[in-house]
Amino acid sequence: MPVRPAALATATGAALLLLAAPVATAAPHDARLVAESVTVDPTGRVAADGSITLSGTYRCTGGTGPVYVSSTVSQSDPSVRYGVGGTRAVCDGLEHRWVNTGTPDTVVLKPGAAHVEATLMELRPMGIVPLPSFHARQAQDVTLTAA
Repeated sequence: MPVRPAALATATGAALLLLAAPVATAAPHDARLVAESVTVDPTGRVAADGSITLSGTYRCTGGTGPVYVSSTVSQSDPSVRYGVGGTRAVCDGLEHRWVNTGTPDTVVLKPGAAHVEATLMELRPMGIVPLPSFHARQAQDVTLTAA
């Protein structure tokens, strides 16, 4: 049976409309993308013993494994970062404060300009080894002051 050009054009047009129509279920909304965050306070502290204290806020929703706020700091060389403690996060959707304190082993940081990165990270159980799942990250310049 031959296909008429008008019928072919109508069928082609209908198919194109279906392909162009948005699909409501194509991308489910992930509330975590909106509800989760971590911030870094603009000032950190350097104690006389060389320990660094960094702080900020975080907000997260429930996870399947433990969630932590970790932080790193760099000063003279931005490619070299030093870990500064870690705080266990409470993921209840509310905003909480975090404070991490640590002493880098190989360098003495001084009061002045520095760069801090804070990460909200979950250890998700995957088989016998938990794997990291990152919820939020914030990097910013801060000022380290003498404590």
